[in-house]
Amino acid sequence: MSDRIRVVQMGLGPVGLRVTKYLRERARFEIVGALDVDPAKVGRDLGELEGGGPLGVTVSDDAGMLVTWNADVVAHTTVSSVVKAEPQLLASVKTGTSVVSTCEELSYPWLTQPEVSARLDAAAKESGARILGTGVNPGFLMDTLPIALTAPCREVKFVTVRRIQNAAFRRVPFQKKIGAGLTLEEFEARKREGTLRHVGLTESMHMIAARLGWELSRTEDVIEPVVAEAEIDAEGVKIAAGRAAGVMQTGRAFVGDRQVMLLEFRAAVGQDEPRDEVELESDPPIKSVIPGGVHGDVATCAIVVNAIPVLLGAPPGLHTMADIPPVSCAR
Repeated sequence: MSDRIRVVQMGLGPVGLRVTKYLRERARFEIVGALDVDPAKVGRDLGELEGGGPLGVTVSDDAGMLVTWNADVVAHTTVSSVVKAEPQLLASVKTGTSVVSTCEELSYPWLTQPEVSARLDAAAKESGARILGTGVNPGFLMDTLPIALTAPCREVKFVTVRRIQNAAFRRVPFQKKIGAGLTLEEFEARKREGTLRHVGLTESMHMIAARLGWELSRTEDVIEPVVAEAEIDAEGVKIAAGRAAGVMQTGRAFVGDRQVMLLEFRAAVGQDEPRDEVELESDPPIKSVIPGGVHGDVATCAIVVNAIPVLLGAPPGLHTMADIPPVSCAR
């Protein structure tokens, strides 16, 4: 690997273009390629799509270009499903190119998708590449951060994590993802389809349990609407009373019959007291609160960029944020 890290950006939605912007800010990275399936983006200059001026990198829809580009790493920002992401990830690692991905299910896939995980791990080890799934959540706030906070504890009996967000300040795709503005009937239909949920809560519970040595007997992931009690008009987003303002998702994990974890994800337009909170029933007891919470879009893209040099120093294979050295903001 040269002094500069050669990066391909795969996926040019809002998150991918923001990752591109953050990569451009740091001299240690050189963007050498870009991939997307959108015909409106193919053939255009990546820098012009990102808004920062021409980069001299033309967007392609041909993953075979990965061989030509000879990159060190792919910044992968396409899908949430690890099954759907597998062909894209394999296309990268089979060329020896490592991957940092925002695929939520990739954050800790060993128990939820063991066969896919085994294939990805084997392919990466064979080619000398590395794979990491990360982001702000999953990847940090509801798993890596709680794990780190257990470091000074003699014993941990129970882990509570809460991420409470005012979705009025998030991008429109996120608001749609949490069902903001839907009737309760529409919300339930989307929930049954599996298209309305925060992806990664189960993976976060498994990551925490693995590091604490807990063998979970079962997990629960319950999704409910946050109902607007009165009309909401927040940052130009209007939601009628009685409609869904967002989602409340609750994860519970058990060892035998004993509950050991409670993870609460609540994202709603007009939500009061947004915050990120970790509380450990432990010796000594630990409670950490980030008032206002962490901006999800900024943080996810920053973590992808910050994780790249750390991952490239790790051994080949499929990794989680609990496996690699701590990621930090290093210009």
